[in-house]
Amino acid sequence: MQQLGAGQFFGQTNRLLRVGELTLTDTEYTHERVDWHYHENAYFTLILAGQVLEGDARQQQLCTAGSLLYHHWQEAHYNRKPPGYTRGFHIEAPPGWFASVGLVSHAVQGSVRVLDPAVKNTVYQIFKETQLNDPSSALAIESLLAAGLQRLAQGAAQAAAAVPRWVGRVRELLHDAPLVPWTLLALAQQVGIHPAHLSRSFPLYFSATLGQYVRHLRVQQALTLFFEPDLSLLDIALACGFFDQSHFIRCFKAVMHERPARCRQLLLR
Repeated sequence: MQQLGAGQFFGQTNRLLRVGELTLTDTEYTHERVDWHYHENAYFTLILAGQVLEGDARQQQLCTAGSLLYHHWQEAHYNRKPPGYTRGFHIEAPPGWFASVGLVSHAVQGSVRVLDPAVKNTVYQIFKETQLNDPSSALAIESLLAAGLQRLAQGAAQAAAAVPRWVGRVRELLHDAPLVPWTLLALAQQVGIHPAHLSRSFPLYFSATLGQYVRHLRVQQALTLFFEPDLSLLDIALACGFFDQSHFIRCFKAVMHERPARCRQLLLR
């Protein structure tokens, strides 16, 4: 089975950036089939455009634009690419880097599809920093990655603990229908708990209030649509459930600390 070193991915690497011990690559996937292989470093993959079928010993899943995967080092997997253009952004971290920033390297193991929208948005912010690439970008990238991995580890620890059944059901409802204008009462009725209990307990399992979580989901969906050149910001705002463009701008700035027009400009450099 083939082992890939830092910066090695199957396809055409459009850009490779070293930030200390980290390796960041922007890759166009050109292989229809990639057989079993593994990487020497742990890494994130964010699908920027297109889709890819990802398989490992446990499952096979179709990853579309906006999907985020995390692989611990030496986790064997394979890929199948449907016809069309597919582009991925990768962030690799060697074992020593985890210790250097005070993280436990084995806190998240295996191959994980990341659903937490806050972690996804963090990876988009890292990609934005690679496009900006100014004197502060290296520090920003390392701090963002450390925060994202810490949040991912916290989520993994919660998943391993006893979690009420309603938690998974709420996550499923919000992710399957992020544009539904949920009320607290309607969501609570769907999962069979009291609205006050849902409001009080939600942050314990999602590390955010219910409103913050939904806002992150919608902003993450907007980030995915930024790569569609035919869509205006107003088109994107309405497609992602915002009332109008000004509402979109306010929410986007609250999550990404950047106006959407400027963020889109950086992402599409």
